Amino acid sequence: MENHTTVTEFLLLGIPHTAGLENVLFVVFLALYALTLLGNLLILLAILSSSSLHTPMYFFLGNLSVFDIFFPSVSSPKMMLYLMSHDHRISYQGCATQLFFYHFLGCTECLLYTVMAYDRFAAICHPLRYTTIMSGRVCASLTAGAWVGSFVHASVLTFFTFSLPYCGPNQVANFFCDIPVVLCLACSDTSLAQTVSLINVGVVSLTCFLLVLMSYTRIVVSILQIRSSEGRRRAFSTCSAHLTSILLFYGPVMLIYLQPGPNPRLESVVQVLNNIVNPSLNPLIYSLRNKEVKLALRKVLPHGVWISGEKASCHDPS
Repeated sequence: MENHTTVTEFLLLGIPHTAGLENVLFVVFLALYALTLLGNLLILLAILSSSSLHTPMYFFLGNLSVFDIFFPSVSSPKMMLYLMSHDHRISYQGCATQLFFYHFLGCTECLLYTVMAYDRFAAICHPLRYTTIMSGRVCASLTAGAWVGSFVHASVLTFFTFSLPYCGPNQVANFFCDIPVVLCLACSDTSLAQTVSLINVGVVSLTCFLLVLMSYTRIVVSILQIRSSEGRRRAFSTCSAHLTSILLFYGPVMLIYLQPGPNPRLESVVQVLNNIVNPSLNPLIYSLRNKEVKLALRKVLPHGVWISGEKASCHDPS
């Protein structure tokens, strides 16, 4: 790769049709980024410090909070830097790193949502065996599998993308490095890399979506069989936050792939939603209607320290 590559840096062209709005965008994105970090850190602190939240559902939510801290950090700091300094350069190694972590964390999110759907399926459809099905070892294995699988997925994509020679144009038509906008700058045939990336991303996304759909189909059938309206309401409430996050994750992606033709403006809006806006919404989604999280946050916020001496609880959110 070193022998053929003459491009040593790329130029990020940023969000199209936003010339003259740099200061406004900087303030908006900085506020969203700060809100994302603060919200997810509070959720993570609440889960770690409250023994009543030491359940599989909140274990996976804690992992999602870690993801929501790192994912916007892949592109937001660099984007805010060039919004203020107008220096759009990113090194070759920096571009490769950005692409790797974007797909590593994106795949992790996809797999985590799938695991969380399975957790809700086990809690609602098999409540008597829930603690056995979702034991601590199973939760740890599923989470480790999501992170390791995502690492392999991102490594393959990054290798095929940056094993190509880049010797000509270096303007990346986006505010961060992603496979489509980088591959079009390569100086050789990109069909193999495009095929590998399409298959990898497509298979992972479609498989996760189908597994989530299967889980919630079984969940809905089980909930409809509950006789009491209060029981149905409680069962639905435990899934509402996760379903909202799923819609926010897959909705923008469907807008991109179901549109009749390419639309750079729409694609930029979707990328901003995925990279910056959505990670800031998850803490609100999981805390606004969740009594356990709100109670834990009320205990954490005044003291700002770990809570000790709290009685253990066998609460099951299902």
